[in-house]
Amino acid sequence: MKKKLLFVINTMGRAGAETALIELLKKLDSLNEYELSLYAIIPCGELFVRVPKNVRIINKGVNTSSLNSLTGRITIAREVLFSFFYKFTGFKLVGYMIKNIREQKASGRKLQYDKLLWRLLADGRAATAGEYDLAVAYIEGAAAYYLADKVKAKHKAAFIHIDYQKAGYTPLMDLDCYSRMDNIFVVSNEVGEKFCSVYPQHRKKVRLFRNLLDQDDIREKAVNGVGFTDGFKGIRLVTVGRLHYQKGYDIAIEVLAKLRKDGYNVRWYVIGEGAERRNLEMLTKKYGVEEYFILMGARDNPYPYMKQADLYVHATRFEGKSIAIEEAQILGKTIVASDCTGNREQIESGYDGILVDLSAENLVRELKRILNEPELQKEYAEHVLEKQLDYPEDLEFMLAIINEEKTV
Repeated sequence: MKKKLLFVINTMGRAGAETALIELLKKLDSLNEYELSLYAIIPCGELFVRVPKNVRIINKGVNTSSLNSLTGRITIAREVLFSFFYKFTGFKLVGYMIKNIREQKASGRKLQYDKLLWRLLADGRAATAGEYDLAVAYIEGAAAYYLADKVKAKHKAAFIHIDYQKAGYTPLMDLDCYSRMDNIFVVSNEVGEKFCSVYPQHRKKVRLFRNLLDQDDIREKAVNGVGFTDGFKGIRLVTVGRLHYQKGYDIAIEVLAKLRKDGYNVRWYVIGEGAERRNLEMLTKKYGVEEYFILMGARDNPYPYMKQADLYVHATRFEGKSIAIEEAQILGKTIVASDCTGNREQIESGYDGILVDLSAENLVRELKRILNEPELQKEYAEHVLEKQLDYPEDLEFMLAIINEEKTV
């Protein structure tokens, strides 16, 4: 009989973790040895259409609209409302909410009500029927909470994709969910260290599992897809990522304004969508670059734009391990990125790209330097193509877990 595997995710929106999950499901499906199931806490997102046909989606119905669309926002609101009243979950969590809000205020951190909603969404739904040989929470938050409390499995594992400290998660918020995990997979060594600084007691469970990417598919789509059609003859900078404060687009807009003021004929194209769109549009008007900082929205195939870019820029406030950076590396692009968790393990600054402390002044300086030295760009791009981006041993370790005897 085939072993039964379950993957739990928060949503199936177009983002890095969800993209990596699709590739993992495709790889497992190709082995034809496992019965694969998928459960989304909020059954909404464009990437549902890319789930392999042999993967059973447990949700009774799914919405393939963008989470940022009207339909998507209605779906999210409906799920939150349902969870609140499911067996009076919302009322039971009042104390939890108050404690966490107090902790956030006391620490001086930005209040993150969305993180608290993950607990409501996880608790406010029925348990998954049946038992699995391996169940995996593929992202932090609701997926991990739900897996810990409401899934029966011989082995449980969780993925960490982010800088756990900077993302705002805490033990009080998590309610000890990771003690119920047998393995904790981290997408980079630094992500593992950040997680262990919050949960030192779980260090022995932590194992590296780097993102899976279909490199041939990315290269083929970059060549065969449609790219820029605006006829712009200047310098193109490209960034791929959702419109979120984490991604540092407010700084990018200021950088673009300084570059143009100093005579650089440059446009900055952002491929992605998110809640920050209106704020960013206002900011481009403030800096007078609304014609040059182009919010392109989400794209099913971003790779032609990445390939045609003069530089790929990834100036984020924090990361786990950026799939967008890996995709740009597959396409042989010179990359300028912020010096933060995750990015440091992907780029060897001064050899195959540039890492810079995140500020407008630092970014302007380094972008000018690389734009003024085309031979250096070429050298970095050649070194990028030397990078190892396949790690089959990570998947082999995960699959070996299934056959392990559970120890108490």
